[in-house]
Formats: sequence, structure tokens, C-alpha cells
Amino acid sequence: MIRRFRSLLGRTAREEDGNATIEFVLLFPIYLSFMILSIELGFITMRHTMIERGMDIAVRELRLGTGTAPQHDEIKDIICDNALVVLDCENSLRLEMEPANLFVFNSLDTEADCTDKEEEAKPVRSFTPGQQNQLMLLRACYKYDPLFPDEFLGSSLSTDASGQASIISMTAFVQEPI
Repeated sequence: MIRRFRSLLGRTAREEDGNATIEFVLLFPIYLSFMILSIELGFITMRHTMIERGMDIAVRELRLGTGTAPQHDEIKDIICDNALVVLDCENSLRLEMEPANLFVFNSLDTEADCTDKEEEAKPVRSFTPGQQNQLMLLRACYKYDPLFPDEFLGSSLSTDASGQASIISMTAFVQEPI
């Protein structure tokens, strides 16, 4: 009985059936992890690029506009209209704009004030339209839900209490004279 069991065990150990299955079971989770990571990173990059594009177009219109002081809602609409694939832009984007002194450079606060869906709507933190030939700093903060919040890249993003991550973009421009 033991001899028969040993010979069966020996034949099973020498057989090569199932080698591909073992390799698949060991390597497939690694490939799947890289796929999930690359999809998440691709969407983050695409959102950031579109917000940058919207800000570039909005700032270009501000610089070359009629010389009137831009209003918060107008700038936000221009950014959201030109950020093509950014979902719920009007509700998830928050803007800050302040003048900067060229001689003693003052920047915006280090902490971006983004929207949080759990909180009540906040008034604009600081939005000063600026005068002609004045250096202006504009920062946009966009909140979004990660595609895979519990997987690799999604779990390493800094999120708020509602699980949303943020994309922050900043630019500077000088409002041209009339």
C-alpha cells in the first residue's frame, strides 16, 4: 500500500502538467496590479492636463480681453468649458486669485482650499480681480473620486474625509492694459 502511494506520488512529482497554470497564478496578480495602476495614473494625468488646458485658455482670454475685471464665475465657466473630460467641473472646482507684489513676492497660502462634498458651500476664499499691469496668481483645485480607491495608487493618494483626492494647478499672469 505504501509502495503504491510512493510510486503514485513520484509519478505526480515528475509530471509537468499544470506548469503554465502555476506561472499564471503567480504572475497574473502582478500584471493586473500594473494595469490598475496605469489606468488610474492615466486618468489622473488626463484630468490634470485638461484643467491646465482650461486654465491656460482662461488666462489667455483674461490677458487679451477687453480690460474689464474678470469675475469668478466667468473664469470658472471658461476653465470648465475647455477642460473637456473633467466630470462635474462646475461643482468640484474651486478658484483662488490674488495679486502678487513683484518686489516682495507673496504667494498664495500653502494649503489649497478645495471643495468638500460633505461640507456646506463656502464663499470664495479670496478672489481679487486685479488692475491693469498687475501680476496675478490663480490657483484651481479640483476634487475627484479615484477609480480604484483601495488599490495601489488610489490608496496612496491623499484624500479628504469623503475619500476624494485633489488636483491643484497654479498659474500667474499679468493683466494687459486696454
